[in-house]
Amino acid sequence: MIKIRNVQKSFEDIEAVESMNITVNKGSIYGLLGSNGAGKTTLLKLIAGIYVQDDGIITIDEMPVYENSSIKQRIIFIQDIPYFLPQYTVKQMAQFYESIYPTWDQNRFEELVKSFNMDIHKKVHKFSKGLQRQAAFILGLSNHPDVLLLDEPMDGLDPVMRKKVKSLIIEDVALREMTVLISSHNLREVEDLCETVGIMHKGKLIIEKELDDLKSDTHKIQVAFNGPTPHIFSEYAKILHKEKRGSVSLFIVKGNEEEITANIRKHHPVIFDILPLTLEEIFIYEMGDVGYAVQNILG
Repeated sequence: MIKIRNVQKSFEDIEAVESMNITVNKGSIYGLLGSNGAGKTTLLKLIAGIYVQDDGIITIDEMPVYENSSIKQRIIFIQDIPYFLPQYTVKQMAQFYESIYPTWDQNRFEELVKSFNMDIHKKVHKFSKGLQRQAAFILGLSNHPDVLLLDEPMDGLDPVMRKKVKSLIIEDVALREMTVLISSHNLREVEDLCETVGIMHKGKLIIEKELDDLKSDTHKIQVAFNGPTPHIFSEYAKILHKEKRGSVSLFIVKGNEEEITANIRKHHPVIFDILPLTLEEIFIYEMGDVGYAVQNILG
């Protein structure tokens, strides 16, 4: 379990992380979202023990991370620009990882190399961005980390490789209860991975939601009636957004789907559809409700 309590980190006059409180449960996947400059990378580096916080506490399984080698050996941090030793091949990097991580699994490394069709004898600095990212995942997952920290993890990967990487992450979470924290500015990228999502803006966590809760009680409704639109929502449904498109009314509402459906059908609509919402749409309306323009924050 990762616990972040009242954490602050500044660089000269820039408050990169401010009053941060997050809990990432063991065996879960947490999505940390926000625009460039929101403080996501700084927070990941604090969790990884690369930076030390100015104030507050960061622990993994109740133990502080900074200058704690026993904890750091259980963490893999794949940065937005993966780091490799100069002039090293993938095979040489694997030998380096084996020398510093006691959990290194050579069999898994060989399986992943075969799965990704990776040339381990080629120097990594000659790889494309996407191949470097694949090499980083092969090396990282071959350690069986307890905690996996990912900064813009899918950047540079084609759709086939994105699917493969996501499957590997989900598999390790399911089989070994690996704990994952993913930083991204792209909601669609993490929608099918994360259980909980938090949005950072200017160093602060401004909203945090479990995805199942969001998806189960937020609905897009298209409805039309013969004549004026009646009052179809009462105290059990909260309207987040409404607009008129010709004779059709569009509503974004929060509430119980069965109750909403039953109440609308009582008014005998000529058109009635409940449409799926993307995670991005849900957050736009959620954030609009609390006074933020999420399109700008995540853009």
